[in-house]
Formats: sequence, C-alpha cells, structure tokens
Amino acid sequence: MAAGGRCPIGPYAGVDGMPADVADGLVRLTGLVQGIYARVSERHDLTPVQAKLLCVLLGGPRGMAELARCFGVEKAALTGLMNRAERRGLAQRESVPGDRRALRVTLTDSGHAAAAAFHAEVSAELGRLIAPLPPHVREQFHSTMAEIIARHP
Repeated sequence: MAAGGRCPIGPYAGVDGMPADVADGLVRLTGLVQGIYARVSERHDLTPVQAKLLCVLLGGPRGMAELARCFGVEKAALTGLMNRAERRGLAQRESVPGDRRALRVTLTDSGHAAAAAFHAEVSAELGRLIAPLPPHVREQFHSTMAEIIARHP
C-alpha cells in the first residue's frame, strides 16, 4: 500500500501515491470520477447506466440506433434498459414519422426532472475535484480535456 493509504493501480505507481505516468494518473482519475458517478446515481435511485441514459436524453430525443452506438451495444441490448426506464416512467419510445421501423426515445416530465437533478448534483461533485486548483490550472485542465475529447470522439 502506498503512502496515505492509497493502493497503487499497477506496478508503475509512483512515490507517495502519486501517479508515475499519464496512464496511471488517468486510470486513477477515472476511478475517482466513476466512484462519484456511482454514489450520486445511488442517491438518485438510479444505476450509473440509467443515469447516463437520462443525461444523454437531456440533450433531446435520440433514436434507438444512436443510443446503441452511444452505449456501445447492439439495439437489442438497449431494449432491456429502455424497458426498465419506461416502467419507472423516466423515458418513452415513440414511432418516428415516416419510418415505421424506427423508434425515438424521449424523457418524460418525471425523467427530465430526475435527469436535471442528477446532472446538477454530479456536476457539483465533480467540480469539487478540481476546485482546489488555481483558476489558471482549472482553465488549462478544461481546455486540455476538451482537446483530448475532440480528437477522440
């Protein structure tokens, strides 16, 4: 166990629990983010996957095929998630005019409220991760993160 009670991720963890390289740091940061996401999801009586679905749908209706790509699954695998979301009254599937085989997913009013509440809380929690950093470092982190995401959609 590394200093400070932190368990290193792999054989390359650095001194005093500090990441030894970019990969180790990113893996550790991912763990922190996923932990926060899971805890906030649980407080909102959602699974992390349900929370992700609601957040994606906050941006507007999406087709089932588009959602399947977003989640990295086949359309058939998305059906179970949608069945559970519909049973809870969070989302609904609708026919797409002019394409009788296509379905579009939208949030219900209840789903929109749940998504907005989850998004606000998880955003605040994640914001606390970088809040101690000086403003110029937060700005650099934000622009670097945006650049990495833009290059790897």
